[in-house]
Amino acid sequence: MNFELLPQDCISHILSCTSPRDACRSELVSTTVRHAGDSDSVWEKFLPSDYQEILSRLVSPLVFASKKELYSKLCSPLLIDEGRKSFSISKTMGKKGYMLSARNLSITWSSNALYWSWKPLLQSRFAEIVELRTICWLEIQGKISTCMLSPKTTYRAYLIVKFADRAYGLDALPSEVSVVVGKHQSQGIAYLRRPESNRATLERVCFLNRIEALRSKVSKGEERVPYEREDGWFEVELGEFYNDGGDEEVKMSLREVKGVHLKGGLIVEGIEIRPKD
Repeated sequence: MNFELLPQDCISHILSCTSPRDACRSELVSTTVRHAGDSDSVWEKFLPSDYQEILSRLVSPLVFASKKELYSKLCSPLLIDEGRKSFSISKTMGKKGYMLSARNLSITWSSNALYWSWKPLLQSRFAEIVELRTICWLEIQGKISTCMLSPKTTYRAYLIVKFADRAYGLDALPSEVSVVVGKHQSQGIAYLRRPESNRATLERVCFLNRIEALRSKVSKGEERVPYEREDGWFEVELGEFYNDGGDEEVKMSLREVKGVHLKGGLIVEGIEIRPKD
């Protein structure tokens, strides 16, 4: 049977049962299929079921002429909840993702200007970031409910950071990272290490024996290092979890509290929770 002989609403229904990627590819078949694939009935199915509620939380209202255009605009991060979070959907599957701003996190002693400095940064999507002045107890925590995320989806959480030129002491000991959802716990260790420099190498040589002694106190796990993103920030994986569609709290953290050395120069933008590729 010739696919193009089907009624357009029938073609639209068939395409809505596929994926955004397949719907876009179908445009190459024929003009009839392209028109059916552009219909609101198709792209409504690809949007999150609660997209209307999410739109009501946007800092700046979106203008769109079709559900397909809306889908495209939601693929780019948009500020919600008075600018304390950002929201986006994955381009290929329409899965929801969030970034919690530094103001949305629990950062030990971040309200004390002796230890942390809140300020705007042009490269950030948020109005404020926070920079570590100096501290010996580093603890950053974030929480989100699984009901805000796409069900039946595996997620990964990342701490989004930069390193100031004066950064020091951040990788003398690995930080312990974890993601906890109900009884599930994902753990590892992360080195807050910027690209190698002569100064960092000298620090490790001078304090090698002391560092090795301290590292014996840290929980073992998969080692992670910051990965540079296209936007110029670095991301440190905290862990992953599977959202089965229930309503549980996701607890994400990075901690380095076992050393007594000072560290500084870490710039925190937030924690991102996004679908696993």
